[in-house]
Amino acid sequence: MSREPKRGSRKESWKTKEKWTPITKLGSLVQDGEIRSIEEALKSRYPLKEYQIVDALLPDLSEEVLDINLVQRMTDSGRRVKFRVCVIVGDKEGYLGIGLGKDALVRSGIEKAVKIAKTNITYIERGCGSWECDCKDKHSIPFKVIGKSGSVEITLKPAPKGIGLAAGDVPKSVLAFAGVNDIWAKTKGKTRTTFNLALATYDALRNTALVKTMN
Repeated sequence: MSREPKRGSRKESWKTKEKWTPITKLGSLVQDGEIRSIEEALKSRYPLKEYQIVDALLPDLSEEVLDINLVQRMTDSGRRVKFRVCVIVGDKEGYLGIGLGKDALVRSGIEKAVKIAKTNITYIERGCGSWECDCKDKHSIPFKVIGKSGSVEITLKPAPKGIGLAAGDVPKSVLAFAGVNDIWAKTKGKTRTTFNLALATYDALRNTALVKTMN
């Protein structure tokens, strides 16, 4: 049993109001002011395990719920029902994260998904890799990339300025949150699975940070 996907930006903030006490080395470095940017945090040798680090270094992140599904599981005590929520976060300037949260309450599921998405934040390399455009603006991606998740595979190709996001609704949302304005996209597999499609797009965008080499 499932519910229809719900999409749309949420103006409501899910950030905690409680005082943050770091439990990781990276968190302590951020709180002490030794690391002052998200770029420094991601390039450090410490893993990003606390969402509060992202709250401190990227306070203007936007959030969007991509999908809400009702899932059921049979246990010894009976049937358990939870909501599975897929959320993306981004600043539309190259930083993007995706998360999946489950809970008996929709609000709690969203909160969990947002926190996970923040710990999955990554930098997307943007540029103009289209031979038809060849400008210096960061409106597309620098080269062709492929992303996979489950049975879903998506190919993203640089597009000239003005083309827009030639992609489906889910990839379009993910691309927009990463700050990509022009793209050609091609998908295959079970693309009706929202989370896999979003994660495949995220995986492809992460590959833009890889150095392109000649075969």
